[in-house]
Amino acid sequence: MNAIEIIGLTKIYFSSGGRKKVEALKDVSFEVATGSIFGLLGPNGAGKTTLIKIILGITHPTTGTAMLLNTSIDNYFIRRKIGYLPENHKYPTYLTGVEVLKYFGQLAGAEPTSLKKKTDELLELVKLSNWKKNKIKTYSKGMMQRLGLAQALINDPEIIFLDEPTDGVDPIGRKEIRDILADLKAQGKTIFLNSHLLSEVELVTDRIAILNKGVLLKIGSVTELTEKKEEYKISVDAENLIEEIASSGRSFHLKPQKINGGYSINVSGDEELNLFIDFLRSKNYLIKEIVPLKSSLEDLFINIVNESEKGMK
Repeated sequence: MNAIEIIGLTKIYFSSGGRKKVEALKDVSFEVATGSIFGLLGPNGAGKTTLIKIILGITHPTTGTAMLLNTSIDNYFIRRKIGYLPENHKYPTYLTGVEVLKYFGQLAGAEPTSLKKKTDELLELVKLSNWKKNKIKTYSKGMMQRLGLAQALINDPEIIFLDEPTDGVDPIGRKEIRDILADLKAQGKTIFLNSHLLSEVELVTDRIAILNKGVLLKIGSVTELTEKKEEYKISVDAENLIEEIASSGRSFHLKPQKINGGYSINVSGDEELNLFIDFLRSKNYLIKEIVPLKSSLEDLFINIVNESEKGMK
């Protein structure tokens, strides 16, 4: 079952005179499975914020639609099942942390009798219990992010939209937030994550989508997208392996790895890989490791966006 379905979303903004138009989204379609963590990536101006605003009903599409939990986004009541942490969120500085959560809980229609218990649980979850009676003006950026996450969970939502949830959070705090997201996923909740910290996205997401200038460029799991097809890392006890291959008359595309040692090899398919393994065994070399090579999510992201920029010129 899909928690989110995006169906042919297009959003066009016009200038005040109506003569200039900007296509913020161009026929975007994809699904997000229930109980998964989904990452939306893209440079500034890619259309990420527009997409989220449409899903949340803050703005309306030019064409296309979206479904949340098999319900049209036009149905106002579906928003009761949504939690949202916007980027650069701000709260009245004269309120305390517990007062902020109480305020948003009341807006969400929480029962007054259970609201105090819920706020205490959430403040404990995000490690702010000792600060709950301090005014917001004393909170650091990282503490504000933690409070924002608690606010997004105050109505016990089924789908949680998080825009830059770890921005300004220290490494320990980021690890704690990742653990919270993993726990929410284990509870069956769906998390829609937008972040510029690609290393964080790589650690927590089940699938990602890359958007640029309103166009959906790639979608899939991090493993699927970052794995280099037919390229492997080889760790083997063998001196002068490249020279050994050359003297045997073989033409394996082997090259040494400068950073981690060992070798990398490009093969045309499984058959050539097996031939290479047979060659190593025929020499009685100890094979320690043969694993597919992967690029980082950051490398993938930069390459895909740069290629799309060339095609859009």
